[in-house]
Amino acid sequence: MKHFSNRYIFIFSAIMVIVVATLLSLAATLLQPAQARNLEIEKKRNMLESINVEATRENTEELYEKFIKEGFVINPDGDVVEGIDAFTVVVKNEQKKPIEQQYLPVFRAEPDDGENVIIVPVEGKGLWGPIYGYVSLKSDMNTIYGTNFDHKSETPGLGAEINTTEFESQFKGKKIYENGGFTSVQVIKGGAKENDPHGVDAISGGTITSKGLQKMIFDCLTKYNGYFQKNRI
Repeated sequence: MKHFSNRYIFIFSAIMVIVVATLLSLAATLLQPAQARNLEIEKKRNMLESINVEATRENTEELYEKFIKEGFVINPDGDVVEGIDAFTVVVKNEQKKPIEQQYLPVFRAEPDDGENVIIVPVEGKGLWGPIYGYVSLKSDMNTIYGTNFDHKSETPGLGAEINTTEFESQFKGKKIYENGGFTSVQVIKGGAKENDPHGVDAISGGTITSKGLQKMIFDCLTKYNGYFQKNRI
């Protein structure tokens, strides 16, 4: 039986580690454009769903071009910031900055019903990880036109229900202002009262996720208050 020296084994192991690391790095580099493309399509698709437009991977680009008319960035005072691409702004990264330094993306859409709608991204924390999505508003900057929510790791059948049509559809028509004051939307355990202009039913068994989503919407939309107030019709 042939015996290998420790030196030989060490060199062989080192070479294998380098080869494997190089192959993994190459694979990651080659896959990066495809992954970025998938994320772009998913982002556009979610934005479309927030204005009640169902899209597939195949027609997302076409529908996005049709319905999303422009994107721009504002500051917390509600003024437009020039030179920043709204689509590339990462909300999670912006939230790490002081509020006065944050870039706030806004997208304007024109659905088939003739409404002039704006879409803003929201991001927060659920029970087990990040939750995020989009809230669209009618031109009165008060009435919710539609929503789309998603999550990283909420519990299936419980907190993960934020990503269902049944839950998301409750937000349509809800108001975020009352008597001129910002109130946002309340996600109410046990169910909202009938005709409550600000309340939706919380997810049964998903109380922490529901409260996290309520806080997410409040915290994120509050930052847009200056813009809403200046542009309400």
